[in-house]
Amino acid sequence: MEPDFKEGDQVLVSTLNFSNLKGPKKMRDSFVGPITIIELIGNNAVEVKLTEELSSKHPVFPVSLVKPYFQTEEGKFPSRKKILTPPEVVEVEDSQDLFKNQTADKDKWLAEDAIPDGNLHLRRFRAARRTEKSHQ
Repeated sequence: MEPDFKEGDQVLVSTLNFSNLKGPKKMRDSFVGPITIIELIGNNAVEVKLTEELSSKHPVFPVSLVKPYFQTEEGKFPSRKKILTPPEVVEVEDSQDLFKNQTADKDKWLAEDAIPDGNLHLRRFRAARRTEKSHQ
């Protein structure tokens, strides 16, 4: 059976037999690329132009470890229309105020402008958390 590839095609190469990639095998990408086909070798293999990162690998791969690369989903499905849904905008009007040494049933909701110096307290709290994390 003839491969569906030709010279100059962009393909993705399987990382199944790659042992020199960083990170746990479970977290690695299944394929790398896109990589350009330089030459078809018989019916069962392709020679590709490897990137600098993969230059230690042999550039010939069996067609079973290569799959076509589609630049975008539009290339794979040209008749599919994109449906863009704008994100839902939610406005927060109230915030819950917790008091020290009080039980949860004593909590109450306050309007943002009802909290005196709320922005100042929030900035101080966040700054304290940043310095606390940097010293750990």
